[in-house]
Amino acid sequence: MVTETPNLDLFTPRDAASAPEKPANPLLPERHPQHDLFICDVADAVLKDVMQHMEHPFYSLSKKPETSVRRYEHNGNWIEITPSVKGLATIYDKDILIYCISQLMAKLKDGQPVSPRVRINSHDLLIFANRGTAGKDYQALQEAIDRLSGTRISTNIRSGEEEQYETFGLIDAAAIRRKHGLDGRLLWCEVKLSEWVFNAIRSHEVLTLHRDYFRLRKPLERRVYEIARKHCGQQAEWRIGLSTLLKKTGSQSPEKRFRQMIRHLAEHDHLPDYSVSVNDDADMVTFRNRGTMTASSRDAVVVWEGRLDPDAYHDARMVAPGWDVYVLERQWRQWLGDQEIEPKHPARHFIKFCKSWYERRGAP
Repeated sequence: MVTETPNLDLFTPRDAASAPEKPANPLLPERHPQHDLFICDVADAVLKDVMQHMEHPFYSLSKKPETSVRRYEHNGNWIEITPSVKGLATIYDKDILIYCISQLMAKLKDGQPVSPRVRINSHDLLIFANRGTAGKDYQALQEAIDRLSGTRISTNIRSGEEEQYETFGLIDAAAIRRKHGLDGRLLWCEVKLSEWVFNAIRSHEVLTLHRDYFRLRKPLERRVYEIARKHCGQQAEWRIGLSTLLKKTGSQSPEKRFRQMIRHLAEHDHLPDYSVSVNDDADMVTFRNRGTMTASSRDAVVVWEGRLDPDAYHDARMVAPGWDVYVLERQWRQWLGDQEIEPKHPARHFIKFCKSWYERRGAP
């Protein structure tokens, strides 16, 4: 029996494979300029509760099937990722989850009920992700769903208020409806998100991505943007060692080649929301905020700038003993800004934040 090798290029922007090393425009063309996007990052949805541990990547950056088990550990947290025989889910496959999370977040903001099951209109998804809409693009969608459902994850990192030790998939199930006929084009599919991912969505542990995320040509560029968005956030700048950044991306490239790719990214200066610079002497990479995040989110809200009453600080000291409540307040306000949340009951929200902070970190 002959086993067919999956074509991972199919669910990769066609321009990415053939793009020159230094294209005139480092971003892919916007294929559907009239489409309005509001996108949320599933990696952040999964890992938002442990912000300092985003160096544990879930997705392959390779076009070739990766079938070996990955394990990442940091500060007592670990993730083990086991691919199926069809390979590890790729960073382009993740677009499906971004689409699902965006739908659910939109419903939550409108006060609508949500469930882990999400119906996907295949044509809408391809437009949403800045893809083509030819027959092979629909076929690639099915292959991506197979890789997502086949990739299994074990971890002790929390999602929402739960800590998971068992193995689960990024999606637990999928149903596909295909058009009858010669082309067999997908009409729609329905996926069931894992409870771990769904818990993170219900807890609003998501971040908004710039609409140009889908225009980034290379897998590494997408991954670097995610890391910058997660760790730099709305700070003026954020620095990280080159070797640590390499670990966070999950890239299999040698450090010398990785350095060249980061230099290339800095030279073209096309990363959304952040500029990149490399200090070779110190082996450090610096991300600087362009100040574009508010403009990139159509549903941004005014960050809460009110004052807390003294009782809130007293209660915060009780639930987070040993911590400076004013430091926690700054962390809380920054979190509100990152999440674009305006709390209805600020004091209660702040105290709950402090309680969760202490539960996850313990005494200082």
